[in-house]
Amino acid sequence: MNKEISATEAVILRDKNKDAVFLDVREHSELAICRIEGALHIPMGEVPERHEALPRDAPLIVLCHHGIRSLNVVQYLETKGFQNAINLAGGIHAWAVEVDPEMKQY
Repeated sequence: MNKEISATEAVILRDKNKDAVFLDVREHSELAICRIEGALHIPMGEVPERHEALPRDAPLIVLCHHGIRSLNVVQYLETKGFQNAINLAGGIHAWAVEVDPEMKQY
């Protein structure tokens, strides 16, 4: 599976696969600015103790602000046996630019 996906591709994947899960690993303060409706929120620092609750049988699209922290989380999840984790390239910033121009940016 490709380990990185564009915001536009993520929308298509979500539309085609209703089981797809968006995992937002940003901090609570960032979430207050903007968020993807329906996304699961686990701050990056909490992923090690909470990763067992994540789905392993559906696409897991991991995002942060620009895609760096989420890439680290995808790599971490891979070490835990997750083969379904995909990084959202460019993060929520790319989502705002490509998918949701009404979304507040920071």
